[in-house]
Amino acid sequence: MPSNKSVSDAPITQFVNCRILREHKLQREDLWVREGKILDPEKLFFDEKGSADQRVDCEGLIIAPGFIDVQINGGYGIDFSQATDDVRGGIALVAKKILEHGVTSFLPTLVTSPPDIYHKVLPEVKVHSGGMEGAGVLGFHLEGPFISLEKKGAHPEQHLRSFLSDGMSDLIETYGTLDNVAMVTLAPELPNSQSVVRELTQRGITVSLGHSVANLSQAEDAVRYGASFITHLFNAMLPFHHRDPGIVGLLTSDQVPQGRTVFYGMIADGIHTNPAALRIAHRAHPTGLVLVTDAIAAMGLPPGRHTLGQQVIEIQGLHAYVAGTKTLCGSIATMDMCVRHFKQASGCRVEEALEAASLHPAQLLGISHAKGILDYGGDADLVLLDDALNVRATYIAGQEVWRKLHHHNC
Repeated sequence: MPSNKSVSDAPITQFVNCRILREHKLQREDLWVREGKILDPEKLFFDEKGSADQRVDCEGLIIAPGFIDVQINGGYGIDFSQATDDVRGGIALVAKKILEHGVTSFLPTLVTSPPDIYHKVLPEVKVHSGGMEGAGVLGFHLEGPFISLEKKGAHPEQHLRSFLSDGMSDLIETYGTLDNVAMVTLAPELPNSQSVVRELTQRGITVSLGHSVANLSQAEDAVRYGASFITHLFNAMLPFHHRDPGIVGLLTSDQVPQGRTVFYGMIADGIHTNPAALRIAHRAHPTGLVLVTDAIAAMGLPPGRHTLGQQVIEIQGLHAYVAGTKTLCGSIATMDMCVRHFKQASGCRVEEALEAASLHPAQLLGISHAKGILDYGGDADLVLLDDALNVRATYIAGQEVWRKLHHHNC
């Protein structure tokens, strides 16, 4: 029986001795959780005469909303763009391992691939909540193949596609299905892309601009049609030019419709973006910055040669190159590394660094009523961190799913 007269028999957990990220500030308050949701303690005390069944002493740690990675191509030897016999098992392995980086939800990302890969991989994985078995899957991010040849980056040229007269039918023919797709990255300068952007947006799929040579007005048009994200800003797009700032110009454009935010992904691994460029973006448009890992199969693996989609890649230190070239092909950084590096490189407040990995991606995906926040009624997906922003524990729906083991027994 519950030790209180509350409306529910479900146990209540009270996190004490912590600083919680709420309303853009770290606040010294307790956090109350029941049935996977964050509780309003006043309602609990006054309406239900309730009390906690379990207390968690956080020993002064920070509690932030769980991190959300909207661009991750794989990790630990698993490449999401490979149609293996066990696609589900591969995604599950990565989902389990990224809990230690504070990631509680993610978008498995597929780079440009031939249609048969999409037809095999996409039906295998459904949107599902996270738990002890790993971070939740919010849907796929399909990066390509409708991108620019000049800005293909590490994407295989032979599989790039363009939109013919009716762009949506090309899209469906390529992907096979849009079920369980959360985001599509495309180049807005491709002919017939406007109708695709509009249709995807109407279906609740986030459209991101990237791997593109679009000028600013083409990018602004795409935003008017519903695009709301920029894939890894500065990478695989025209460099900022003062007479035509290109996609980068969206950060300060006055053509973004009232009440809309253009978000942008940043690979803050210290390699993909020079710290000065990171600071320019952050200072120009702080509320749009979304940290992404863009991690590849080699994340968590030793140096040497590995595969990424249809390519062979080589790891040297923190760099991952297309083998035999100096073309970067994704990062081997983890989300908690990106949060720490972003804070150090930008000089931003702790709260801003944490929100760039939680609140902002949730807002981008339209789920900030439940994720990316610690407001009452939100999902109790939590990451506990020390002051240096090292992850100490991760919770999903109020349940501990990972904890860093101390060498001394406590």
